[in-house]
Amino acid sequence: MTKMADNSSSVEIVEGCRLPVLRKNQEHEDEWPLAEILSVKEVSGRKLYYVHYIDFNKRLDEWVTTDRLDMKKLQFPKKEAKTPTKNGLSGSRPSSPEREVVSERRETDTDPALQKKQRKSLDLNLPSATPPSRGKTLPTPKRKVETVPLVTQVPPAPPVPSLPSSAEASQAAVFPAVRETTTFKSREDHEQLSSLTTNGTARRLIPAPPGRKRKANCGGPDEMIKVLQYNKPQSAAVFLPPPEDSQDSSDGIPSAPRMTGSLVSDRSHDDIVTRMKNIECIELGRHRLKPWYFSPYPQELTTLPILYLCEFCLKYLKSLKCLQRHLTKCNLRHPPGNEIYRKGTISFFEIDGRKNKNYSQNLCLLAKCFLDHKTLYYDTDPFLFYVMTEYDSKGFHIVGYFSKEKESTEDYNVACILTLPPYQRRGYGKLLIEFSYELSKVEGKTGTPEKPLSDLGLLSYRSYWSQTILEILMDLKPENGERPQITINEISEITSVKKEDVISTLQYLNLINYYKGQYILTLSEDIVDGHEKAMQKRHLRIDPKCLHFTPKDWSKRGKW
Repeated sequence: MTKMADNSSSVEIVEGCRLPVLRKNQEHEDEWPLAEILSVKEVSGRKLYYVHYIDFNKRLDEWVTTDRLDMKKLQFPKKEAKTPTKNGLSGSRPSSPEREVVSERRETDTDPALQKKQRKSLDLNLPSATPPSRGKTLPTPKRKVETVPLVTQVPPAPPVPSLPSSAEASQAAVFPAVRETTTFKSREDHEQLSSLTTNGTARRLIPAPPGRKRKANCGGPDEMIKVLQYNKPQSAAVFLPPPEDSQDSSDGIPSAPRMTGSLVSDRSHDDIVTRMKNIECIELGRHRLKPWYFSPYPQELTTLPILYLCEFCLKYLKSLKCLQRHLTKCNLRHPPGNEIYRKGTISFFEIDGRKNKNYSQNLCLLAKCFLDHKTLYYDTDPFLFYVMTEYDSKGFHIVGYFSKEKESTEDYNVACILTLPPYQRRGYGKLLIEFSYELSKVEGKTGTPEKPLSDLGLLSYRSYWSQTILEILMDLKPENGERPQITINEISEITSVKKEDVISTLQYLNLINYYKGQYILTLSEDIVDGHEKAMQKRHLRIDPKCLHFTPKDWSKRGKW
């Protein structure tokens, strides 16, 4: 329980306190969301407070003055879980309660009944990658227990029965749907298997009650989709396996932390320093950018009112005079590396993280200002960077970029992806995504973005997947008077979108219904009209004829 402040006039606000803070919402109306005080400083005799709005994105964090704080509802931090201090000294993390729990666990480990209960508790907690709360330790038995993690998936719409695993489905023979013996007796039975997250798009499979065994005899992704014509709506019959690797939501439940690439699954190492924006403003060419998140630029540059960047080599400088002096010596007018695509004013450059290490590191530092969930790796050797630029008489100006691992064991075709704020909401993000899949097509692979996706990245990918798949389904033509047919694998091969992402997109769009023993994809008039309007607005497209790209087999190269 938190203590409430009785006398607001005599109370000193410290780090970790929570209270309502005045801010403007999107409609420019006043609101008082609850916020946490992360830091306090004094400038010209006036106190400023750095606040994080609870349940809001960190990019909205800001410095506020005392007149925006509602002191009457001040909540002090808990004594046993103080907010970490900047220097990380004692008090930043409670250690004694953790030791007490460990010693208590050791004393009870010898009881077989308790061991069984602990093992059961461990199994139930496996799917969640969220670290335990500070000061607490999950009970774990002494000996190792082999457990099978639950599969994170996005199940179909409520009328659709549960689906087999991808491995089973890909090997299964095609059975007539009338032989399906695993349909649920009621809708409630089906709904017991899934639990919705807050955004209603991602669900976790919960094991069925004991004694209920179900056969997985549905057809796999090779099962033909039959497109039915009803005036304008279209339908398709298809058997769908659940997505294994698809993270169609930012639910924060990755199956396991990755030790490669740039993914950060465990946020328990965050401290106050990295939770606060440290750069006030960045000048990049003709744009001034206000960073959203922390980026590890040198400490001496974080006190400057403006950080200056060369827009061609991305070198950071402390003053405008230093930038002007640098521009007289900098010969670059485009990103280093090979130009592999050009159409109109849009160009893409491929940059090797080993050959152009300084540029790659500077690009990562800039990108970290706008990407919160990715960590920064100074070792850029394992990565390729694809920078999109816009050309004018002064040179090639950076618009956005994406990076990918030279060798990805998880079929990731994107590690980080970013469109710089001045170019957002203009179709460039979707163009970056489309380009990443065009590269996958040339490589002859299917790809998927590295998880977890940011909130903006998730929206862009969902939109791209939806438009790409609907484009294919609507272009299907009847053959010999019969309904057109297509399989999930064929959609995946045409688009290079991983089949788990194809399935999750169909489920997100709520196109799947169960009709007369078959899975039916129904394209309603609203979906068709909405898709046509969206495609009319999408002016920027990748032209495969303008792509000059030869993939390299990095596994055969002794050195990158």
